[in-house]
Amino acid sequence: MSEVNKILVVRNDKIGDFVLALPAIQAIKSAFPNATLIALVPDYTKEIAQAFAWIDDIIIDPKDPKNKKALVTELKNHNFDAVICLFSDAYNATLVRQAKIPMRVAPATKWVQFLYTHRLSQRRSKSLKPEFEYNVDLAHYFIELLGGKVQKAISPMFSYASEDLTKQLHKLDAIGVSVDRKLCFIHPVTGGSSNTLTQAQWVKLIIFLDGLDHFHFVITAGPGEAPVSQALVEALQGLIGHVSLYDKNDGIADFMCSIATAALFVAGSTGPLHIAGAIDVPTIGFYPNKRSSKPLRWKTLNTEGRWLPFTTSDPNSSLTDLDVTSVFEEIKVWYMNL
Repeated sequence: MSEVNKILVVRNDKIGDFVLALPAIQAIKSAFPNATLIALVPDYTKEIAQAFAWIDDIIIDPKDPKNKKALVTELKNHNFDAVICLFSDAYNATLVRQAKIPMRVAPATKWVQFLYTHRLSQRRSKSLKPEFEYNVDLAHYFIELLGGKVQKAISPMFSYASEDLTKQLHKLDAIGVSVDRKLCFIHPVTGGSSNTLTQAQWVKLIIFLDGLDHFHFVITAGPGEAPVSQALVEALQGLIGHVSLYDKNDGIADFMCSIATAALFVAGSTGPLHIAGAIDVPTIGFYPNKRSSKPLRWKTLNTEGRWLPFTTSDPNSSLTDLDVTSVFEEIKVWYMNL
């Protein structure tokens, strides 16, 4: 293609999946700095997309079949030169085909692959490398098809000015967080794609971490998750000295800035863990021992040495069977060497 003016990137599924698509988006924009790069995202990831410097604009996907015709018309009106679907299903494949975008690129998967003009075979289900690397491989293929040159990657994906972090600490201080201590964020809830530790396991882990450094523990919760997080805060009363519930914020961009103030972020395999990794806050992640959910596949975007994953040794066991005391020494050595 002689000149690339406008590119559409589609990643309209879960928060964690969108975060792991950011290096691929960065690669595409870096290869075509003069092109307008627009991301098709659901409403719940729009603030992440708006905060990402390599995305020029966004289109909200209502993910409602009743509104699909209007969305097709909107995409047509943009006159995109090319689209890359980092997440491919029947909805996305038919959407971009009906929008008549001339170059349509996606992973070679399922029958819908034939609705794209170009496909790359990746076998992601084998989980042989991190999801973000699969995304970058697809982005590089896309760049080469368009005649671009792959540029050197940049990390981390997000950074915050010191004055913004200071302002955010004032907001946390107002809800009872001891900002004179190091902040350890704990997100004890995961979505439907993976399980996580029980309350008893979280309590043991947090008591251990409390002896590791001068932490104030910030127990986070997303929409509908507050009861679980509140119960954990209550269970910790009298066992540690500094803990707060953080279940209200001014949107996901505000939540991201709060995460950026943390010295440590601990969670199961979930969106907030990947947000912390994209900001390069040191992360500890607990992953199910299933091929589709293993730590390697869902590695965070942290720089080397700032991500510590755990899973069970038996694929037939759940994270609820994990003896958390068995990982304490590894956590201690890792944390002391950050």
